Amino acid sequence: MACKGIPQGWILSALVAFLYLQVGAHGDGDRGAPLLGLHERSYSGRMRLRSVHLVEAKEKEKQTLLQYETRYFGQILDHFTYTPRSYRVFQQKYLINDKHWGGAESRAPIFVYTGNEGDIEWFANNTGFMFEIAPRFQALLVFIEHRFYGNSMPFGDKINSYKSTEALGYLNSQQALADFATLILDLKKNLSAQASPTIVFGGSYGGMLAAWFRLKYPHVAIGAVASSAPILQFDNIVTENTFYDIVSNDFKQASESCFTVIRQSWDDLQAKSTEDGGLHEISKTFRTCKDLESISPVRSWLEEAFTYTAMTDYPTETNFLMPLPAYPVTEMCNVINSFPQGTDTLSRVFAAANIYYNYSNTQKCFEMEHESDTHGLSGWDWQACTEMVMPMNYSVESMFPPSSYDYLSYVRYCQKGYGVMPRPHWITTEFGGHGISTVLQNFASNIIFSNGLMDPWSGGGVLKNISDSIVALVAKKGAHHGDFRFSTSEDPDWLVQQRRQEVELIESWLQKYYSH
Repeated sequence: MACKGIPQGWILSALVAFLYLQVGAHGDGDRGAPLLGLHERSYSGRMRLRSVHLVEAKEKEKQTLLQYETRYFGQILDHFTYTPRSYRVFQQKYLINDKHWGGAESRAPIFVYTGNEGDIEWFANNTGFMFEIAPRFQALLVFIEHRFYGNSMPFGDKINSYKSTEALGYLNSQQALADFATLILDLKKNLSAQASPTIVFGGSYGGMLAAWFRLKYPHVAIGAVASSAPILQFDNIVTENTFYDIVSNDFKQASESCFTVIRQSWDDLQAKSTEDGGLHEISKTFRTCKDLESISPVRSWLEEAFTYTAMTDYPTETNFLMPLPAYPVTEMCNVINSFPQGTDTLSRVFAAANIYYNYSNTQKCFEMEHESDTHGLSGWDWQACTEMVMPMNYSVESMFPPSSYDYLSYVRYCQKGYGVMPRPHWITTEFGGHGISTVLQNFASNIIFSNGLMDPWSGGGVLKNISDSIVALVAKKGAHHGDFRFSTSEDPDWLVQQRRQEVELIESWLQKYYSH
């Protein structure tokens, strides 16, 4: 059993972000919902990296900006208790770029990325926006890795850090925020840069952390840029069907007939599996490396392809989760619609999913039952079973088989895996969320919430201005933290404008800071 939003490999293991959370049961069992991590599968057959082929001309350009030094900081295990064990120290990785920093004497700013659920290099390499604006602001860039991810293992290595719930108990957002604050303050002290203003940046889960950091540590950061941060995805603030309805609407907007084919394919898949030799035929259609024993892996394979393609429906070619063309949702629908009338739906949806999993056209077959954790994101399953409880389901209006959110199944999954009970109300208790406009108007300032409405996570984001300095930048055609990506000459005007607005708001924060 897997809870929706909690994939069985992870990552969104990567993205396993992007991204699994948790949700109810349907048909072949309980699956978790995608979340802020992103996901990659392992396949047999020849696999070659395609990033150079996708953006060969742009890669050289990026490398001139994408430079950083790797450092480690002696971080305390537990910031909130005073037991002997809490003083244990582990090595937390961070990346630093001082190429354009104006220095402490000029009080030049420090821009900090609050690390997500994965290797910090992966997030740094996909956050070109910070590297591109650093010269303008003469900013020091710092990317801090989240505890229990990448190389920042509190108990030496991943095996020891993940081997027990006693160890994993130190993996949560509150400890992560305290890590960031401790490291930032120590770094500023060592650089004699206590007067340099700090602004935090983050995308997806990292965006949530950036916004929460500004609220919890306003004396450390004067502002936050939170891209695609679904801070309202908790405690029934938004409806459970929001995420997958947005995925479905993305495909419906691209093509009504495409939406219809995908919607029908689930019934056709189920019907085919009950025929004599049906599973063998499905295995042939989907080019699996070995014959399937059930349709569950195919369902998951298709669901993830459609979901992550919607998340990363960028206007330019990318290699974030997978190598993809520009506007991949449209490309998927073009493929589905290109088949002659009468072609079975399973052949069509396989061809569409092939764009996500095999745009490089190198896969001979697909191993659907085993997933890799290329970006080191497997800790998200624990977080989703403790504090990151984001209820999701498939509504009758979506292109997925209808499902209901089954909290009891979710609890059983977490108890079986970790022996813990989820805390569905903790995030809103710790950080707020209900009545967020009224609350933040009264005490918060200097936060940018940027969202793209094509991104399924935008349904849990802040989409309206709360005050003059808590601003929502909403791009109708934007995808998952697309504003943080490196700019290209093919970027549409709306994306250029979105980044320009972010720069102007950051400038206003700094001007106000320096005026005092």
